[in-house]
Amino acid sequence: MIIQTAPGGAPHLAITMDEHTALAGAFARAFGNANFEPVEPREVMLYVISQHDKGWAAFDAAPKVDPRTGLPYNLVDTPAEDITRTSAASPDFHEKHHPYAALISSMHSWGLYNGRYGTSDKVLINTIAASERHLAERMLEGELERQARLKAELAKDPQAAAWIDEKHLFQNYRQLQFFDTFALYFNRDHEGARKEATFPHVPMSAQRDTTITVRPLEPGVYAVLPYPFEQEKAEFAFSGRYVKPLPKGSDGDFSAVLRATQTSWQRFTLVSHH
Repeated sequence: MIIQTAPGGAPHLAITMDEHTALAGAFARAFGNANFEPVEPREVMLYVISQHDKGWAAFDAAPKVDPRTGLPYNLVDTPAEDITRTSAASPDFHEKHHPYAALISSMHSWGLYNGRYGTSDKVLINTIAASERHLAERMLEGELERQARLKAELAKDPQAAAWIDEKHLFQNYRQLQFFDTFALYFNRDHEGARKEATFPHVPMSAQRDTTITVRPLEPGVYAVLPYPFEQEKAEFAFSGRYVKPLPKGSDGDFSAVLRATQTSWQRFTLVSHH
């Protein structure tokens, strides 16, 4: 779950990972123009991008409360025993759909703990206590074994064999990383806290990457340069529920709080000019 920042004393928007990945999927569907190749294979990639954190579904349905905040654990603050379980559960889910979706999902899980294959300076495994690191190491070893098995399976399919060409595979992987981190930019900070940000290693093609900059222009409007979407003015939205912390010492059920809270939407527009 993602707990969005909020002005002092205001409720926080609690966003499930399904709601987060729905926004990533919306970006993926809109992505592509004369300068940026769209996702391909389209059906499989849109499926995995829009559900790339599906392993969180059970945890988000019954979230544990962070005693420091009185709110559900916020993303990487989630205890190691739980977050490592979600990391393996996502590619487990995608194996039921398509081996390529599972491969991309597995690479996403592995990459989160290892600097996103060299495209990020955030290395999740370094934040896990030494006493619990074996949980992550065991999961990561399993994902490497899964990837080798899936690549061998895909190599037998003449169409899918082209998808696992290293340049194309990492084009797809980095596309997912952009949609994921771009969605997190809007999910994690409330509008008043969003600043100019850059997103490196965004694929224009299998051979060429670029750095994308997003800049707030006015409430609800953001300039994106270079602009990677088909429509010159693209509108997006994501949902969540505004919640307040449980009282200190409370052993309340936050899943009941979330079920009783009305869904709210945050909307924004992306444009290609300053």
